[in-house]
Amino acid sequence: MRLCSFRVAGASSFGLVRDYQIVDLRKRLGVPSLKVLLQRDELRSASAFENCVADYSTSDVDFLPLIPDVEQFICVGANYNEHLEEARAANNAQTATHDKPGLFIRVPQSLCGHMQPLVLPRVSEQLDFECELAVIIGRRGRHISKEKSFEHIAGFSCFNDGSIRDWQRHTSQVTAGKNFAATGPFGPWLVTQEEITTPLELEIRTLLNGEVMQQANTRDMIFDVPTIVSYVSSFLELRPGDVIATGTCSGVGMARKPPRWMKVGDVCEVEIEKVGKLVNQIVLETDEQ
Repeated sequence: MRLCSFRVAGASSFGLVRDYQIVDLRKRLGVPSLKVLLQRDELRSASAFENCVADYSTSDVDFLPLIPDVEQFICVGANYNEHLEEARAANNAQTATHDKPGLFIRVPQSLCGHMQPLVLPRVSEQLDFECELAVIIGRRGRHISKEKSFEHIAGFSCFNDGSIRDWQRHTSQVTAGKNFAATGPFGPWLVTQEEITTPLELEIRTLLNGEVMQQANTRDMIFDVPTIVSYVSSFLELRPGDVIATGTCSGVGMARKPPRWMKVGDVCEVEIEKVGKLVNQIVLETDEQ
């Protein structure tokens, strides 16, 4: 089952996606958002509408970030060995080694939806791409064991951790470079676990204007999904609708010679096997953004 968040005729909603058609679940269930559906543990109730006549085509709606009202969006940094090495080379620094996941936070304002503008801020030209598997929490938990981690996961999605590299390097903390408005595309939909039989062995890649920039498999993560969920839940209660982005692979723009930054008019795609394709065009920041 695939679920998305969208806006149509000025109203926000969420729905079930089938063959590029959307069944409006807010209208049918009386639930205001996908996050609330997860909070009420009513994900299975959505499947009752899989054979309903669709309300919209995906081309009729504006996609929102998958969880528009996300409260906790946690990101894992440097979670593939080859990316760790290229980051060391690009920054002329020693490779950071750690036995626990390195984490940072994204704020909701920094996210954007599928087919929505990915904004290049006016203060920098160093907008980089980072394809990532996003994990959406479906069940509340604290001190979750690795063995029970998948019991707390509602599903998976695509995430592009658009990074403003010069701002990321202002200090040893990356927060500024990771939280510019509308630099984190998230979507297009949540794919529930039954559609993904091997969640740790998914091909993942980034294309920029049709050219493959990054390509890897999620089995190559340093810290796998159970490890990440267990670690985060050891200090933070995970709640339905929370998101964990699991880190990017090698091939990012800053590591290329010369660096390959995203420019106005470029189209960036993040594609994950069995999950979907997240597409965004780069636009320049305006006074309204």
